[in-house]
Amino acid sequence: MTSLSSVSGSVMSVYSGDFGNLEVKGNIQFAIDYVDSLKELHVFVAQCKDLAAADVKKQRSDPYVKTYLLPDKGKMGKKKTVVVKKTLNPVYNEILRYKVEKQILKTQKLNLSVWHRDTFKRNSFLGEVELDLEAWDWDNKQNKQLRWYPLKRKTAPVALEAENRGEMKLALQYVPEPTPGKKLPTTGEVHIWVKECLDLPPLRGSHLNSFVKCTILPDTSRKSRQKTRAVGKTTNPIFNHTMVYDGFRPEDLMEACVELTVWDHYKLTNQFLGGLRIGFGTGKSYGTEVDWMDSTSEEVALWEKMVNSPNTWIEATLPLRMLLIAKISK
Repeated sequence: MTSLSSVSGSVMSVYSGDFGNLEVKGNIQFAIDYVDSLKELHVFVAQCKDLAAADVKKQRSDPYVKTYLLPDKGKMGKKKTVVVKKTLNPVYNEILRYKVEKQILKTQKLNLSVWHRDTFKRNSFLGEVELDLEAWDWDNKQNKQLRWYPLKRKTAPVALEAENRGEMKLALQYVPEPTPGKKLPTTGEVHIWVKECLDLPPLRGSHLNSFVKCTILPDTSRKSRQKTRAVGKTTNPIFNHTMVYDGFRPEDLMEACVELTVWDHYKLTNQFLGGLRIGFGTGKSYGTEVDWMDSTSEEVALWEKMVNSPNTWIEATLPLRMLLIAKISK
């Protein structure tokens, strides 16, 4: 069991960025090629020109380029260039490599986005390009040449949310401890029974090797993280795994959130498939505005039923969705 005694003092950070403050303008030059002998996709990022200025007074930005193979948008699927400082016309000449089977690649999209990174390591969105690799002509030599693409406003999150990421069947139970005396505060446990997942996205056909991670936000320490065993060779894995978290005061139920994420383990990497955030979805935790308190109406309904029905298993089947994954602190 993992204690939440320090949950109210934790500070939460996510992989996030500012999508709305800067104008999207300019172009990016890149080329893609699939190297059959290596079974690798190579993305050659050459340069950008006429980017928006994050520093309006000095008319400059500190841009870098980030790539994903969608629908995967987990940390392990992210590639990025170096940051080129103080310019609106950065030159990179970098190759970003993805080890991926060609038949899988033909079911994916390549997303390239340009970001400004300031001195406090905060990111501001400068534009993106997305290629549908299913329709890409890999035999056309002209498609291997460098080409300029206009940067566009953010569209990926909408597209990702619309994609079917499968479902998770689970049950929650809140077990309040009986108060031994009126002077002592009551703490209890939250039990999370991960039963199974249904119709997971077939990133590698039916050869998924999936498992579920659980973290109770805002505690992102490693001691807060639990996970199931991995179940292989199916897009409908059965886990039947129960996780128990103690140290819950009644008021913590208003501030905490259960983050469940599903991953495919392949070789040395874990690919994000989808997740849930089950809580009250208030946008705040212990008085601080947080990005992760973003539960959907279905996720909120499950949490409310659990809180209002102590010592009772509350079951639901919820659709998995795209999440900004919480960083795990030491």
